[in-house]
Amino acid sequence: MNKLAAHFKTITHHRHAVIRNCWYAGIFFQGLFHDLSKYSPSEFIVGVRHYQGTRSPNEGEREDYGYSLAWMHHKGRNKHHFEYWTDYDSVTKKLRPVKMPMRYVKEMFCDRVAASRTYLGENYTDSAPLDYFIRGNTATRMHPETAALLERLLRMLKEKGEKKTFAYIRRLKDY
Repeated sequence: MNKLAAHFKTITHHRHAVIRNCWYAGIFFQGLFHDLSKYSPSEFIVGVRHYQGTRSPNEGEREDYGYSLAWMHHKGRNKHHFEYWTDYDSVTKKLRPVKMPMRYVKEMFCDRVAASRTYLGENYTDSAPLDYFIRGNTATRMHPETAALLERLLRMLKEKGEKKTFAYIRRLKDY
């Protein structure tokens, strides 16, 4: 399979997995719009060029250029990425993380589970999304309440499995 077809298949498989997860999380309609920007030329072309099948093509673009324009485009249009939720602090004069609304935390969880399944395939376990979260040290760049909630959900997934975790997520109202 050529890289164009393989990339299209991978992002579509991932997107459908997120939609399924969003159904279980009680945010199905939101899931229908998940990651549509990946099909835009500024993300799709880079994705084909840097396709590897085992990780995000944005990593390959970063290795080649020191940054990823496709990622910057993506995170600026998709509110389920914590990087979207930063703002300028007028007191410190620095960017700071902002607490994410619950619906986007739910989608972020769905996305992380689907991405782990997509890239790990048969090697996926319910601990993989938590392991990735810890390994990436992303909690230090998120709003503390958002990071704590996401970590709690990922730990629940690891300890209690998908069925119980999605049932819990469906009942979450705010944090």
